[in-house]
Amino acid sequence: MIEQLTNKAIELLQQLIETPSFSTEEDKTAQLIENWFKQYAIPFERENNNIWAYNKHFHESKPTILLNSHHDTVKPNGNYTNDPFKAFVQDGKLFGLGSNDAGGCLVSLMATFTHFYHQEDLKYNFVIVASAEEENSGPLGLKSVLKYFENVEFAIVGEPTLMQLAVAEKGLLVLDVSINGTSSHAAHPNDDNSIYNALEVIEWFKNYQFKKESDTLGEVKMTITQVNAGNQHNVVPSHCDLVVDIRVNDKYKNEEVLEIVKKAMPKNVNVKPRSLDLGSSSIPVEHPIVKSGVALGRTTYGSPTLSDQSVLSCPSLKLGPGDSTRSHSANEFIYINEIKEGIVLYIKILEGIV
Repeated sequence: MIEQLTNKAIELLQQLIETPSFSTEEDKTAQLIENWFKQYAIPFERENNNIWAYNKHFHESKPTILLNSHHDTVKPNGNYTNDPFKAFVQDGKLFGLGSNDAGGCLVSLMATFTHFYHQEDLKYNFVIVASAEEENSGPLGLKSVLKYFENVEFAIVGEPTLMQLAVAEKGLLVLDVSINGTSSHAAHPNDDNSIYNALEVIEWFKNYQFKKESDTLGEVKMTITQVNAGNQHNVVPSHCDLVVDIRVNDKYKNEEVLEIVKKAMPKNVNVKPRSLDLGSSSIPVEHPIVKSGVALGRTTYGSPTLSDQSVLSCPSLKLGPGDSTRSHSANEFIYINEIKEGIVLYIKILEGIV
């Protein structure tokens, strides 16, 4: 049964690769996921491009395990030499956009869910969600359907981790920082040049160190990624704008980091967060699902990349086949054996607690 599910999962992944599914445009891959559930006579629900299903013997008295991965992709970058929408296998690698991030994880979790679907007397319920809009943190993704799932004790979020246990994940806080000054002709004296004013702000973001360091996620990391000022060579601009990317560890809430930044800024600086919702996430290393993975030889670590864990309020574990370093890269691929091993490991890890 597992071998058959694995073969079907690989077939589904090939179909997903060959069906464009950029964030907000996942309707056709949603149909392919629906077809999987229909093939196995599993009732499902759909809202926008999110599809979910419950195990057959779901009972409200039991705690629930949420299985989740996404079926949207980023757009292919300009360095592709392969057709990003052509799924093909070469040297044991399945190539194609979304193969590694996160199609391999999604189909592996779908096969795992289907394996457990008919089982009775489980300690937990299962709900699987194939979600949309993960890559752009969109409003119609996983967060929009969480209201339908009650009594969720913990979640497994399918992202490429080489099937190691990412027990924590950094949150993301993006700030728009505007440094004000006085506009003037470049030929005249001006002691309030917004670009010069920005220098001390840039220096602060470069050098400031947050006091609390995490055992799994390290320190909070701030990076200025964009600078914009002026539109004419002879005009001193009235403001200089920065974009700051902040990766937040599990010792701080995004609101705390924002308050620290605001207090450190001079009066001529405005700081505006794009969102406070993408917080850090973690699961205790003593949690049964983590112990089950460790017993199978898996190692634990903290992940620097963002996923749909950021919208969950329950403990969550990031775990999946594939390698995060391949995500968003040209000629993306996943090894066929990674999918085969991933399905077996998902099942064994869950068997250790259900």
